[in-house]
Amino acid sequence: MTIPLLILLLIVAAIVLMLIPLKGKKHELALPERHIDERDTMFSRNEIKPGEKRFEDYYSMRPANRANDDVFRSRPGLLGYDAKYYNRFAFASAEASFEAVEAFFPYREKGKRQKAKDKSRGEACFASDTDDELSKFLKHWAIKMGAHSAGIAEMRDYHYYTYGGRKERYGKEVNNDHKYGIAITVEMDHELISTGPQAPAVMESAQQYLKSGMIATQLVLTLRNLGYEATTHIDANYDVICPLVARDAGLGEIGRMGLLMTPKLGPRVRIAVVTTDAPLLCDKPGYDNTVIDFCMICKKCARVCPSSSIPYGGRESHPGGFRWQINQESCFTYWCQAGTDCGRCMAVCPYSHKSNLIHNIIRWGIRNNFIFRRLAVKFDDLFYGSRPDPGRMPEWIMEDYE
Repeated sequence: MTIPLLILLLIVAAIVLMLIPLKGKKHELALPERHIDERDTMFSRNEIKPGEKRFEDYYSMRPANRANDDVFRSRPGLLGYDAKYYNRFAFASAEASFEAVEAFFPYREKGKRQKAKDKSRGEACFASDTDDELSKFLKHWAIKMGAHSAGIAEMRDYHYYTYGGRKERYGKEVNNDHKYGIAITVEMDHELISTGPQAPAVMESAQQYLKSGMIATQLVLTLRNLGYEATTHIDANYDVICPLVARDAGLGEIGRMGLLMTPKLGPRVRIAVVTTDAPLLCDKPGYDNTVIDFCMICKKCARVCPSSSIPYGGRESHPGGFRWQINQESCFTYWCQAGTDCGRCMAVCPYSHKSNLIHNIIRWGIRNNFIFRRLAVKFDDLFYGSRPDPGRMPEWIMEDYE
């Protein structure tokens, strides 16, 4: 039997298996508790500076974190000039995107509740809105503005940080009585993310934080113009843990790397959330045993992680639920050395491949049959490599790169 014929037979066998609906065993589901203090996140710890009161207060509260944090502070830093993957154009662009996101911050508090602008209907105009029609409008509007997906969840305690950890929210208890959360995802470009941990990845990442922030802000202003309360939760200004809201809004499941795994793009998305008191209709949560099962057997993200921050083993019980937990300290320390937010795990994830006919069929097979999932892992290694190299940087970015 020739090798081409053998490969053909294997492909035919895989297709037959894919068509048989064998979901496999159900994995344990344990909802998280509300326990995450944003001051413990690496982004917050990175912003406090020696000599500041916040710095002294934090390490008095968490002395065990001081040694690890001194290590990342000794590195060039995210978008740092001396970082390993420094690129003048890409880093300037990324920093511009992060700066532009901050232009949306004033809208978070400004006019939290406005009178409806339709004077013929008056303040009671929103009383006639139905949860179905408003929900449908907001989700379609988000997608029209450029979102990849949008969903609605009923807000729960574990969606929120206990205390804020950034800028003026630092140390303030998080209190939000909005009943619903609208989660949106935006796609990150496959070509640019595939270059991670090189500079184009952080440029694209920052750009999509900006895009998701723009969409979320426009949704908030729309809701306020209709007479409802609404608050944005966008990059560097979150009260919520976005992946948890997005999962409960039906947009995906949480995978091995701790990121939201969307059905069509995997983790290759950025997320923003809007919370509101508007009457909305919730979507079915995205709990997906097939994603958990696939992540159990794949492990490619753990294998290629430059800082070995992603666990190889199974999920474990944490205050945040039954889940995989990455080592955020080693991950962020690598970012500070590389100068980028890496993205290698997102780049190699089999779910992250371009959304085309072949990949969409494979994704369908992964959801449909537990045996096919195992074959899909092998085929992904065969065609893309078990440890894929980073993609080539586009020439228009390479000009200033050494």
